Amino acid sequence: MCDCLVALPSATDGSTTLFAKNSDRPPAERQLVHWSPPRLDAGPLSTTHIEVASHPTYTLACVLSRPAWGWGAEHGVNEAGVVVGNTAVYTTHDPRTAPVGLTGMDLVRLALERAADAAEAVQVITAHLERYGQGGSGHDPTIVAGGRPYWSSFLVASPGVAFTIDTSGNEWAVERVTDVRAISNRTSIPGFDAVHRHPRQPVERLVDPRWSASQRVLAERPVTVESLQAHLRSHDSCGEPGWSVCMHVDGIETTTASMVVALTPHDQPRVWALTGSPCERDYVEFHFDRASATDLTRA
Repeated sequence: MCDCLVALPSATDGSTTLFAKNSDRPPAERQLVHWSPPRLDAGPLSTTHIEVASHPTYTLACVLSRPAWGWGAEHGVNEAGVVVGNTAVYTTHDPRTAPVGLTGMDLVRLALERAADAAEAVQVITAHLERYGQGGSGHDPTIVAGGRPYWSSFLVASPGVAFTIDTSGNEWAVERVTDVRAISNRTSIPGFDAVHRHPRQPVERLVDPRWSASQRVLAERPVTVESLQAHLRSHDSCGEPGWSVCMHVDGIETTTASMVVALTPHDQPRVWALTGSPCERDYVEFHFDRASATDLTRA
């Protein structure tokens, strides 16, 4: 479970794009926020479950929020000012029957390492999805018995530009954001949602209250870093007890990491990040060009 938001400059201060996300994971899972420096791969790249072709040039430096057991990232931002986050979705295609492939988190990290703007990030995600497929557990199988595969939706942004991507297996749709956008744990591009939404997923109880709360926050102008951080800490979006934007569902899901990013043209991203529950911890702010082994876990 996750909630992800973006506000373009028309909704903020006229020049800044803001991105925010809570990462909801099994309570026993550890998540890291780390600095990933540029890298030149000599051969195939090992992701969480499979190998993919290496990038022909150096990857882009990234700040990644990543479950410690896997290769991919829940969300992050790169040196070019591209930010990507994903959310789990369930559709008419059963992810448990899919061949092992890339996880949604793998696709997030591949986009961050290989894309210089939001449009390129969309191309990286959709091209890898088509070539390698989406499949395999997105949860640590030592914590969640047998693992838990799922599909993903993505929110992708760079200064002044953002897109959402919905997926169902290897099928996908892209929609450009014109002002603000929130995604949660359901398909949200109307035509794609009409065809692919799982008919028995209880979105009205577990998803839509959070999604609606995010939309209300984005409707209050201007959208600010402070309003997004307050939203990511909030518990007033519950359809069922604990299923709030800052999630606390004992033994099932809890918020294990959170990030807010400010993107401005011709400037390095500003990042506010934490691991654990946003309602219990303070965000740590740093400028992207100061990220180093002394600030973050290096990996």
